[in-house]
Amino acid sequence: MSITPEALEQEFSLPTAATRLDFLSRRDNGDTALNTVRDDENGWASFRDTSLDTYEALELLALGEVVSRKAHDSQLIGIRAALRGGASWEQIAEALGVPPGFAWDSFAEAVAERLDPDAAAAARELAGARPGR
Repeated sequence: MSITPEALEQEFSLPTAATRLDFLSRRDNGDTALNTVRDDENGWASFRDTSLDTYEALELLALGEVVSRKAHDSQLIGIRAALRGGASWEQIAEALGVPPGFAWDSFAEAVAERLDPDAAAAARELAGARPGR
């Protein structure tokens, strides 16, 4: 099996991918020796003190990309919901940590790329004029 973001995107929802990413991240202690397990009184703690094998390390890397892509895709949904709720572009930009004009430009680009013409027209109307700054 090839470990690619495209393969894992089909297998994992955003919450599941994030949970698996978190699990693998917490398991890896950064050591270079593969599959090092320490024997201690608390058996579960030994899982935290291991290095990932090659497959798991590649899965961790690909899952990071999957989570990034899926989270970015949800931004369009979030912005549309915020606009429908009456949020200003200044508020949306603050939530994204970017200037208002950049938030609007990103939204407009996502609308053009991912929505059918009717939905795109409705989204552009909802967005209104590009804010300054």
